Amino acid sequence: MSDFITAGDGCRIAYRLEGPEAAPVLLLSNSLGTAMEMWAPQIPALARSFRVLRYDSRGHGQSDAPAGAYSMDRLGRDVIEMLDALSVSKVLFCGLSKGGMVGQWLGIRAPERLERLVLANTSPFMGPPSSWDSRIAAVHQGGLAALVDAVLDRWFTPAFLATPKEQIAPVRAMLTATDPGGYAGCCAAIRDMDMRPILGLIATPTLVIGGSEDPATPPPHSELLARAIPGARLEMLPAAHLSNVEQAEAFTAAVLDHFAA
Repeated sequence: MSDFITAGDGCRIAYRLEGPEAAPVLLLSNSLGTAMEMWAPQIPALARSFRVLRYDSRGHGQSDAPAGAYSMDRLGRDVIEMLDALSVSKVLFCGLSKGGMVGQWLGIRAPERLERLVLANTSPFMGPPSSWDSRIAAVHQGGLAALVDAVLDRWFTPAFLATPKEQIAPVRAMLTATDPGGYAGCCAAIRDMDMRPILGLIATPTLVIGGSEDPATPPPHSELLARAIPGARLEMLPAAHLSNVEQAEAFTAAVLDHFAA
């Protein structure tokens, strides 16, 4: 595990590099309430062909959790500063949920840093703002513990949750360990985001992965992304929100296929 300090506000961001040093860099960006370990199902396959760069977004995992509301602009600039610190000019990018929102921001604001883009189980807008205000208030009042079961019910299908799976325990642990202030800060970034009017500016070759059973970012959200981003391709998996965990093999295959193209 390594880290760097953002120039903008002195936030420490933790990251990890794996895979052949001379291989193309593949950047993975985590969802709200998880850390870089959420990509564990993909690492064995991805690290064979790519220099995989994972990081804990601010407010999550081993990264700092500054007080106050964050913005999608700040989350995107964290990535730019990390790439600059590592002297990486361009990356292949895969982000899920909040990570996919960061990917959209990069595609719009910093397309020169991207080779190819995967946007998984994500959305350009997740209103209404009042629902996020309620979640922020609940987290500040009672922490993450009170939300864990409800969140897991949205992240996985009932059939997946009903069968004991070693994949679920680490996800629960990541969510429970997330700093409440950091979680709330990222909730504010999602609350204030609306990239729908400018999705057409994304020119990077894009794969959109959706979950047919996803209640958090339902299929119409994925369909909107694929329709609005020029040339984007849509692949739906039989999964809920964390499709990279519930349908790990199919998710990994889709990502490898897109990047191989």
